[in-house]
Amino acid sequence: MAKLSPNAPCPCGSGKKYKKCCLVYHKGALAPDALALMKSRYAAYAADLPDYIIKTTHPDNPDFTADVQTWRESIRLFTQQTEFLHLKIIDFRENGEEAYVAFAATLSSGELKEKSRFLKVSGKWLYVDGEFETQAASAL
Repeated sequence: MAKLSPNAPCPCGSGKKYKKCCLVYHKGALAPDALALMKSRYAAYAADLPDYIIKTTHPDNPDFTADVQTWRESIRLFTQQTEFLHLKIIDFRENGEEAYVAFAATLSSGELKEKSRFLKVSGKWLYVDGEFETQAASAL
């Protein structure tokens, strides 16, 4: 995918320009809650930013690996072969240092429905894992 223009609509569906939405997180601002992190991760996939995905993934995630180069290439392959068409948030629940976001992502490969789990570690939200309703596409 080509680099996302700062003036393009943010892929997360907020209705804001990318530069006024998820780009601030992609440039280093911490997401204030797990919902913002989840949406910014979706936007990072759409913008082909594998380093952001890696940086915001909890070490307990099944995909987490010390082999960052291979992991980055795997994410990049997915992002370059996939169009990220629409994100719908179904539910968001936060309880202290743990949160869940249920969403449906419409991708060129099909619809992915997931209930994602996040943990707050040292003031930073990280994606831990998710339960899938369908396996139409690879995990976000």
